[in-house]
Amino acid sequence: MQQYKVNKKGFYGEFGGAYIPEILYSNVENLKNNYLKILEDPQFQKEYRGLLRDYVGRPSPLYLAKRLSEKYGCKIYLKREDLNHTGAHKINNTIGQILLARRMGKTRIIAETGAGQHGVAAATVCALMNMPCVVYMGAVDVERQRLNVEKMQMLGAEVISVTGGNKTLKDATNEAIRDWCSHPSDTYYIIGSTVGPHPYPDMVARLQAVISEEIRWQLQEKEGRETPDCLLACVGGGSNAAGTIYHFLNEPSVHIVLAEAAGKGIHSGLSAATIHLGKLGIIHGSKTLLMQSEDGQIEEPYSISAGLDYPGIGPLHAHLAKTGRSEVLAITDDEALEAAFELTRLEGIIPAIESAHALGVLKKKTFQEEEIVVICLSGRGDKDMETYIKNKKQ
Repeated sequence: MQQYKVNKKGFYGEFGGAYIPEILYSNVENLKNNYLKILEDPQFQKEYRGLLRDYVGRPSPLYLAKRLSEKYGCKIYLKREDLNHTGAHKINNTIGQILLARRMGKTRIIAETGAGQHGVAAATVCALMNMPCVVYMGAVDVERQRLNVEKMQMLGAEVISVTGGNKTLKDATNEAIRDWCSHPSDTYYIIGSTVGPHPYPDMVARLQAVISEEIRWQLQEKEGRETPDCLLACVGGGSNAAGTIYHFLNEPSVHIVLAEAAGKGIHSGLSAATIHLGKLGIIHGSKTLLMQSEDGQIEEPYSISAGLDYPGIGPLHAHLAKTGRSEVLAITDDEALEAAFELTRLEGIIPAIESAHALGVLKKKTFQEEEIVVICLSGRGDKDMETYIKNKKQ
């Protein structure tokens, strides 16, 4: 496991670190020096686990998708993160981080969001803990995820529409970091994925690791073994994927396949396939793979999914791909849409369009009849209904 864990300097192999403005140095150092002590404290764990159980509704079911299994000739289980309170895996992380922020004496919360699920999860825990919340969201995403914006506002959060750059997730993150620089003493930044300066990638992965922890005992109950043959998850920044694979990284028999967003095609100029297209660079405080031009300018990503169009990738995932521990496939918009409609018709489950990218892997791989495949269904499709309606086949 050690080779896949973050080292003391915050690196996974050559990826990671903390490249931050001077004004945030003491904040990030304070977090780095305290996050493990807080996360591992029995009182923290008791409160965190209690909220996951009684508020979030965990454990999330591990569901044997019989008709999908029949179609693809193997045993397919869906890890139903879509059934969590707020409709996605994001709440696992925000519950943990707000408890940590409170223990560190912070009184104001900021967050960034793309698809809006992290924004809703952050606004939800701020309402629960009676803390003010500001969510930064790209103007494009505000339009395509209007329902989630309304939810955040109903929960009491202030949603700030970001009109710079591509008006999507990268730009929302830039603005959140600017806010943090302006309010370093009282503000805690809840980052929604395994991105950003150390210790965020490791902290978010640990908080999402409840997913793989449950998969192990649920498989033991259902199949008499703790390990699947294959794990599938979508990857943008990488938090649901990190949570799904965390407790299997040291099990070489478990094949890890991650799906990133190819958009209109890897080489179409309209893609968010960072692992396929990215080069080493620094984004949002972390050294990782990054979509950039010859002269190092960040290239704007594109995906039909508001949650996957990020030009970087979490440093853990860059490391896993480079070392060959994970196989990364690029799934186009059309392939994801087809997979979403297929799951809906076969199993009566409408997935988030992010999760549909993971489902799109099924058509690209061949599985044996006895193989057990676990797919992280990271979110539900309510927020994407407009996209689905626009793209449905007549």
